Amino acid sequence: MTSAIHGFGQPDFHGLTVASFESRMAVEMARLIGRYGGKSLVVPALREIPLEDNSAALEFGIRLMTERIDMLILLTGAGTIALFDLLKMRYPWPSIVEALARTAIVARGPKPAAALRALGLQPTAIVPEPNTWVDVVRTVDERLPVMGLRVAVQEYGMPNPALLEALQRRGAEVFQVPIYKWALPDDLAPIRHALNEIIAGRVTVMLITNAAQADHVMRVLEQDGKVEPFRSALTKMVVASIGPTASERLGHHRWPVDFEPSHPKMGVLVKETSERASSILSRKR
Repeated sequence: MTSAIHGFGQPDFHGLTVASFESRMAVEMARLIGRYGGKSLVVPALREIPLEDNSAALEFGIRLMTERIDMLILLTGAGTIALFDLLKMRYPWPSIVEALARTAIVARGPKPAAALRALGLQPTAIVPEPNTWVDVVRTVDERLPVMGLRVAVQEYGMPNPALLEALQRRGAEVFQVPIYKWALPDDLAPIRHALNEIIAGRVTVMLITNAAQADHVMRVLEQDGKVEPFRSALTKMVVASIGPTASERLGHHRWPVDFEPSHPKMGVLVKETSERASSILSRKR
């Protein structure tokens, strides 16, 4: 049997403490870490809050129903559901469906595509893995050049300036549709505990499943004056990122990225990190 020390052993963390800042799927993340032999330290770094002012979404509805939206880019499943829930409060569903028949719908991966299908709608195009903004733009380029088109972008948590700029450079009239945003948790004690454990060297693996997690962790570290001790601790542990979008943000904060899974899915991230953790630790230490 190939040993995990060589990087491709059985999926098993062998009792290592594994930290995650997952919020929406925190229970599932803790269960996965335990399934693969890890001691879980899961503390949410994000709190999803609806935008108090839904004017952008309501303006999107007006444009969709009375003017023209040539393309709708849906970036998240939760945002897709929230957007259509808002629309259904204002307009009859058959009228929404009729308006959407004139609109190309681009889903960034399987989650918004599944949300659409649950509503009885079909995406015009589905962005392939790893579902980065670059993949979104490539899909748009291949399917429907956007020069002169009105393009609405359903945003998640925070804007993606690179995506918006790329669409504008191609001549699109871009309309942002924010649905929800991320805030820090009300109680910062759990995240501070996790960060102190990392700095003290009592955590061996850290899993990042959302780019915004890194931003929020940095905000807490900056408040507490612990950025450099945290970065130093990361050099001695395994830092695994769910995919290129998150990895790009980690690089921005000067965090190492030791591993990305073969598919940007939480279950794959945990399993494949457990297979490679020992090998990565041997190399870093």
